[in-house]
Formats: sequence, C-alpha cells, structure tokens
Amino acid sequence: MVEIAVIIAVGRTIGGWPTFGLLLVESLIGAVIVRREGGRAWTALREALRSGRMPSRQLADAALVLVGGTLLLTPGFVTDAAGFFMVLPVTRPVTRRWLEAVVARRLLGPLGGGWPGGGAAGGGPVHRSPGGRGPGDPPDVVQGEVVD
Repeated sequence: MVEIAVIIAVGRTIGGWPTFGLLLVESLIGAVIVRREGGRAWTALREALRSGRMPSRQLADAALVLVGGTLLLTPGFVTDAAGFFMVLPVTRPVTRRWLEAVVARRLLGPLGGGWPGGGAAGGGPVHRSPGGRGPGDPPDVVQGEVVD
C-alpha cells in the first residue's frame, strides 16, 4: 500500500510517463550495480573458502546483494530505496550489522531458546529434563567399568 501511494504521489507531481521512466531507469541502474556487486561478493566468497577462512561476512554480503537485487528489480520507489541500501558498498556494512543482530536475536533469543517466543524451531516451548537437557542434546557420559 505504501509503495502504491508513493508511486501515485510521484506520478501526480511529475506526471505518469516521467514516473514510469524514473522507475525504469532505477531498475536499470540497480541491475548494473547488482551485477558488479554480485561479482565482487562471489569473488570474495570463493577467496575466503579457498584460504580456509569462515566466510560469514562474505555469505552475508552475497545474501544482501541477492535480496537487494530482487528489490531493485521490483518496480517501486520504496523497494528501490531498500534495495540500494542493501546493495551499495557504502551502506551494505550497516545493513550487514543489522542482519547479524536480527539473526543472533532469532537464534539465541532472550532465553536462549532459539526462535520467536523463545521456543524450538517449530515455535513451541523446549521441554527440558531436570538435568537441563533437551531433545537433540548429546547423551550423558557416565564414567565406569564394564565387568563380564
């Protein structure tokens, strides 16, 4: 709804055809930037994997370029603004930090449960036995000796 309202407001201000042209030019500029930044992200990811480093930053950048590129190719001024924010190398680090914070909050949660509501991946609570163990935790190790 916001996207349509913005397009209508711009159309009323500058006219229908100029608005259409502006949307088209934004998409073309976005496609060029996504192609360039996508190539850079892919090269950085391959280099990190080749050197044996954990490519967390490179994977985040690749995901941001992919999502940002999708937003840039979607007609609209609001989606284009969000897409440029994710794709441009000047603003991508800010978006990456925000993405890392969101992922950490989702995985760790306020109670360490994992997903929204502090529960398991399915959304329900995690049932733990008295020893603090939950489903999927490795079994307890009991030291002892086997006697035949």
